[in-house]
Amino acid sequence: MGLSTLIGIALVLAGGVMEGAFALPLKLTRKWSWENTWGAGSLVALLLIPWPVALLMVPHLTEVYGASSWKSLLTTFAFGCGWGVGGIFFGLAVSALGLSLGVSLIMALNAVAGSIVPLAMQHPDQFVRPAGIVLAIGVAVMVAGVGLCGWAGKMKEASSPTPNQDGSRTSLTPFKIGILLCVVSAILSALVNFALIFGAEIRNQALRLGSGPVAANDALWALAFTGNYLVNVGYCLYLSYRRHSFKNFSQPGTGGYWLLAVLMGVIWAGGILVYGFGVAYLGQLGAFLGFPVMLVGSILAANALGVISGEWKVASSSARRLMAVGVCVLILAVCVLAYANQLIS
Repeated sequence: MGLSTLIGIALVLAGGVMEGAFALPLKLTRKWSWENTWGAGSLVALLLIPWPVALLMVPHLTEVYGASSWKSLLTTFAFGCGWGVGGIFFGLAVSALGLSLGVSLIMALNAVAGSIVPLAMQHPDQFVRPAGIVLAIGVAVMVAGVGLCGWAGKMKEASSPTPNQDGSRTSLTPFKIGILLCVVSAILSALVNFALIFGAEIRNQALRLGSGPVAANDALWALAFTGNYLVNVGYCLYLSYRRHSFKNFSQPGTGGYWLLAVLMGVIWAGGILVYGFGVAYLGQLGAFLGFPVMLVGSILAANALGVISGEWKVASSSARRLMAVGVCVLILAVCVLAYANQLIS
């Protein structure tokens, strides 16, 4: 394994840790409604960071877009919008099930939706090769891990049926609805990887006009992030109007919440950007290989923070052990999927 690959894997893992941790401020801003924190964090993550980074890192950015086809530009933007819908469901799922369980289920399902599906669309011939058998095994292990985590979450709910101060539950959403939110979020959130894969023309134009290979992805990220932001801000404004929650921004003792929202946005956007840098080091099929590896970091970070923040404090020892086993199985499944992608030639 060469130095470039090692650097790529390290960056992808770092991006995954950031993606697994960015939703933590949702648990720390209790005087704000979900739409307050999510809306403020989205502004930073999806608008105030990606465009300055793209303008700074990609030479001749307007020329890059002018040289790219409308199909590539609109496809990247559309996948960003779909990713934005998935992000809304992500926030709702984490609020319903907690950071550790919600992120574990979403990221595990993401491995299939964000890596295997686009591979089947672009390289279907790979499924008649040895890698296809390993992919099938990885998917089977993934299903088993999701089942174990879901079972553990149900056990935790039985021991703590109502929200409490230690953060074990953060909403009154029924458990089954929380699981459904995870599934929908996983399917739609995976579109961020579709934007990276199907926006390759934009990246190639950036390279042609003088961008470095690591920074070239910033040109397509800016478009995808903008699509994501428009969806998120629209939904948050709708909820704020319906719930009259604009006033929460001026509540006494919430000044520090703005810093948490900024931190959320920086970690959220930073994780995607770092992931994109890592993919650039992994070669032609880096997006297929890197996506499952990123999810390992996300699952580990989310569960570590979930334990630290007390999500599983009131759960039974059996539920905690089962969740730990489920997370281990998910990590194993993601590793199998990453190995399968490595077999692709």
